Amino acid sequence: MILHVDMDAFFASVEQLDNPKLAGKCIIVGGLSGRGVVSAASYEARKFGVHSAMPMYLARQKCPQGVFLSPRMERYSEISEKIMAILGTFSPLVEPVSIDEAYVDISGCKRLHGDYLTIGSAVKRKIRERAGLGCSVGIAPNKFLAKIASDMNKPDGLTVISPENAGRFVESVPISKAPGVGKVRLKELEIIGIKTLGDIKKYPREMLIKRFGKFGLRLMALASGADDSPVSPPASSKSVSVETTLDKDTSDRNLLKEYLLKQSEGVGSELRRLGMRAKTIVLKIKHADFRQITRSITIKTPVQSSQAIYKEVIKLLEAYDNKEKIRLIGVGVTSLIPGSDPVQMSIFDADRKKDGKWEKVDRAVDDIKKKFGKDILVKTAGK
Repeated sequence: MILHVDMDAFFASVEQLDNPKLAGKCIIVGGLSGRGVVSAASYEARKFGVHSAMPMYLARQKCPQGVFLSPRMERYSEISEKIMAILGTFSPLVEPVSIDEAYVDISGCKRLHGDYLTIGSAVKRKIRERAGLGCSVGIAPNKFLAKIASDMNKPDGLTVISPENAGRFVESVPISKAPGVGKVRLKELEIIGIKTLGDIKKYPREMLIKRFGKFGLRLMALASGADDSPVSPPASSKSVSVETTLDKDTSDRNLLKEYLLKQSEGVGSELRRLGMRAKTIVLKIKHADFRQITRSITIKTPVQSSQAIYKEVIKLLEAYDNKEKIRLIGVGVTSLIPGSDPVQMSIFDADRKKDGKWEKVDRAVDDIKKKFGKDILVKTAGK
């Protein structure tokens, strides 16, 4: 059984969450210029005909009383990560498909979490309690039907399609809901009288294959309620890197250190976000003649501290005895291992103990930047 979570009017709901004064109002998020389009509309705004992908000028005409806001992608991503983490408490098999929706394979979870209706209710409750937002949940024998189920009773819906009812249910599903049916293909299907998935069964297999090729086979499978697409969690990150092409080629080591400091902060921040540590630090350099070199160092104790990464990459820069001008410089880390808790170190390992202290500082800085913006704190090389 697969569970599909779809957040209700996600961007608009986050804006209402962060500013309670917007509750109950027509919130429209998107590009505010003349060429802008709507990214999300609250359910209040949808009553006036506003929907995503609509030109913003048209949304203003339909809903002049609306509150029009620019997207805050960092904030939406932060909430999205929290939601995905909540889903991970129900099953290790979580596949995010966008910032506001995901599939969860809950096969075999009944012993831990109860029947499927109980699991769906618990998912909705946890997201409401921990993220402050509403969502719609669909549960079905496969991804295709789970997604359709989550869309059936929006907003705040919960729909379960049992394996016994899947075959009968799928027959009434509009053909436009089938994966891979766009506007062009929809017209082709409607011309020959196919308006629901159930209509597919009226046509011979040979005719469907001749007319639609492999997609004809796919339609026949969907019409019988079959979809063997697995829930595929994202692959673990194998490396993290940041590089910069300089505005002007330079051999100024102090300037290069400033770049490396900022890049080390970016790499360290991403490691902490991923809950990973790195054993290998990499320096990347591209010269003015486009000749590229990399230098790396593997350390005994894996780190995620920005300062520790910076310290190692500076060693690599100083050991690189070349005076030619540089056009690109970058920092990378590989040999990643899971781990976000501070690493215990020997009392004789003074440098690593310092790294542990820097990790605490880095986490505090991460929290401050999340709250007040990335540019609120700026480090300087050598300080």
